[in-house]
Amino acid sequence: MSGRRIALVVNPTSGRGLGARVAPVVRQRLAAAGLTVDEFTTTCAEDVGRISAEVIASGADSVALVGGDGTLHLAAQVLAGSGMPFGVIPAGTGNDFARGLGVPLKDPVAAAELIVAGRTRPVDLAVSGQEFITTVVAGGFDSLVNKRANAMTWPKGNARYTLATLAELRTFKPLPYVVTVDGEVIETDAMLVAVGTGPTYGGGLQICAGAEIDDGLLDVTIIKPVSRLTLLQMFPKLSKGTHVGHPKVLALRGTTVRLESPTVTAYADGEVLGPLPVDITIEPGALSVYA
Repeated sequence: MSGRRIALVVNPTSGRGLGARVAPVVRQRLAAAGLTVDEFTTTCAEDVGRISAEVIASGADSVALVGGDGTLHLAAQVLAGSGMPFGVIPAGTGNDFARGLGVPLKDPVAAAELIVAGRTRPVDLAVSGQEFITTVVAGGFDSLVNKRANAMTWPKGNARYTLATLAELRTFKPLPYVVTVDGEVIETDAMLVAVGTGPTYGGGLQICAGAEIDDGLLDVTIIKPVSRLTLLQMFPKLSKGTHVGHPKVLALRGTTVRLESPTVTAYADGEVLGPLPVDITIEPGALSVYA
């Protein structure tokens, strides 16, 4: 496998500087395996798409992305459908895309080994409007938590989501939704509706437990109105996926989903997607990933 040219795209600010610390280790491992490494550093996350386009044009054989879910989201907009295989070196706060792929989260050298080994697998992407989504669309209580967590500077990592959850719970009321899955309409009040290609968001919460990233289907989870205490008890279960089967949790699958609710702003891959209604479809095998 030597002689491959790989573009190493680094977001040094991912995970509060984790990206910058991880990059040299990964570069060294790839070079030691005989790969020619061209490094591209982005100081501004929005540059990721432009750099990804440059990489595709540069004649590189593949891409390695050092960053979190936000970095991957931007890269996916360009890499989707390009046929350019890419590897993920997780260096963010949530790392949910890498988690869904089974990439080692705390061991950048082991993550780089997957790129060296060179085995790829196709993964699906969700699509809303012109935007590709690599993990989950959140709409409801969870999007308010996401908004609050994004605005917090303390604490680091997943604890931010926990604190944001507690803060939002104080005032949250269930919202009215119309959810249409493959033409079947469900009208219900709910705490949240989440639509994903993979199982987790928010740094490992298995909101779409059992979702497969290559089955050509979107997984939809609706949490119907529950007391604040019940929702609080549910959140730890989410990290294990044991909320499935709870009488207030509805799980559906389909290829087209429309979410409607008057006041909700949807988040996708941890960033703002836009106000509901949104239509979500799936593009099977849109990305080729080292795994």
